[in-house]
Amino acid sequence: MEIVIICSLVLGVLILHKPLSYFFHRLYIRRQAKKFTSKETFYHSVVCGRLKYYNRLGLEDQHKFLFRTFLFHKSKRFHYIEVNETAEMPILISAVAVQLTFGLEKFLFNYFDDIYVIRDDYHYGVYSRPFQGHVDQTGIYLSWDNFNKGIAGLAPNCNIGLHEMAHALAYVNFITQTDEDRHFKREFNNFSKVARPVFADMQNGHKNLLGEYAGTNYHEFWAVAVEIFFENPVKFRHELPELYLSMTRVLNQNPLDFTQGRMTIIKKHVLKAV
Repeated sequence: MEIVIICSLVLGVLILHKPLSYFFHRLYIRRQAKKFTSKETFYHSVVCGRLKYYNRLGLEDQHKFLFRTFLFHKSKRFHYIEVNETAEMPILISAVAVQLTFGLEKFLFNYFDDIYVIRDDYHYGVYSRPFQGHVDQTGIYLSWDNFNKGIAGLAPNCNIGLHEMAHALAYVNFITQTDEDRHFKREFNNFSKVARPVFADMQNGHKNLLGEYAGTNYHEFWAVAVEIFFENPVKFRHELPELYLSMTRVLNQNPLDFTQGRMTIIKKHVLKAV
């Protein structure tokens, strides 16, 4: 009899887990939305002054973008190393993560609780060359000096924030599998069918817009492709049209296609998700 009761309880938990999780998630979102109301104006003032991507969005998408930025910010602990913390710093870092994932349902990178903001280039592990950022099991690391240059457009085709967030997106989907986005995982296989031959050509000495660093390994190829997809989409589409198209599909957005102030999201229903 006890076995029957235990089995029934386990079965009940399995059946109710998904609807209960959804219920508590929606409850959390409603509570956060109330808190966000008083902060939206400040978030807008920070983001609109620094991110061109945001300024091209319509009002509805801007509201969604800022709320996602708020949720991302709330979900992380930010640590500052040899750099003075300001209120704008975590908002801008969170906004860049949201820019990358704006066409996706999952955007919080839930495996990562900690983001480390370092003043400028730093050394990591046994590597002799300085780092501008990296991602590992302990968190997401960013050089603030290089992050600023990236969002200001001072380093052509380079945006270290997008680069490291691209690594983080791949990390939570393929390494830890803790915050998997079904669309992204499915389309990444199709992306690789186009990207792998381009990467192989680069390793054989062929040069293209992505630059030499993208040929280091496939992880860096992906992260560099993300940078240039947002930073230089016109040239990307012109020089590598098939790869560009596959990027629009895997990220479910096209930075070259804003219609009447609204960014084109390939799968419209995704925008209904917070």
